[in-house]
Amino acid sequence: MPTAPSAAVPGPVLFARYAFPPNHHGYCGPADHLAFFESGTGGDDRGLRAMAREFAGAWPYLELIAGATGLSDPLDPRAVEAYWIGSPRLDRVGVTKIGSSMEDRFRFRSGPRFGNLTAGVLAGGVPHHSFAVFCIYPWTGLLGDDRRAGQALTVLDMCRIRWGRVVHLHGDRVAVESRHLTWDGRRLGFGEPELETVERAIGGLGLSSPLRAGDWVAMHWEWVCDRVTERQVRALRHYTRRHLDIVNAAAEAGPAGMLA
Repeated sequence: MPTAPSAAVPGPVLFARYAFPPNHHGYCGPADHLAFFESGTGGDDRGLRAMAREFAGAWPYLELIAGATGLSDPLDPRAVEAYWIGSPRLDRVGVTKIGSSMEDRFRFRSGPRFGNLTAGVLAGGVPHHSFAVFCIYPWTGLLGDDRRAGQALTVLDMCRIRWGRVVHLHGDRVAVESRHLTWDGRRLGFGEPELETVERAIGGLGLSSPLRAGDWVAMHWEWVCDRVTERQVRALRHYTRRHLDIVNAAAEAGPAGMLA
């Protein structure tokens, strides 16, 4: 089996590859997204550790994964990969530790909604980015609102880490074949493969490993995060589907059962 493209990438740099797209939109992380991007294009820390702590959504999950699986550093590449892509390490965290982390982070802020959040953990949720997107963020609950369902579906689709195959490259942009989320009024699923154009660089300076046609890539918002192996695609698909199944099971109970 080929070595993962990210295997030799320092953890802070690997984190930046996946965290930059939402930071670019102003959703999380440091205010100076250009400085974060420039630091992420380097081959070492370059201040990224301090910046990573500013991602209030992702950082506690990295701490949880590392602490529960014997890693001393939340930015160990194995913890970073587990959070963004997925790995068997996630299933070693355990329901009790995940529940305690949820209690610390969300009990006060979510009030009566806290029970819905913990339902996702009891149903098999693990500290993967797709758990945060589908089971924690409020957008899933808006799918039942006809006025906002379209916007909610777009945000969920772009905010998750999605996978696709490079068809061709043109400058700073890449044409990728991927499958987008669908919503039929009751269940989330995946549509048929289609082409989309995403960014890989700014003025020739990019975050991801070098790409060529046929490569699998992971994407976040409108950006390529990195080249990934087929093993990593399987992991990403597995954990994404796990959390979609949790949401769909809740939706079967009606709008009140939605987790977000």
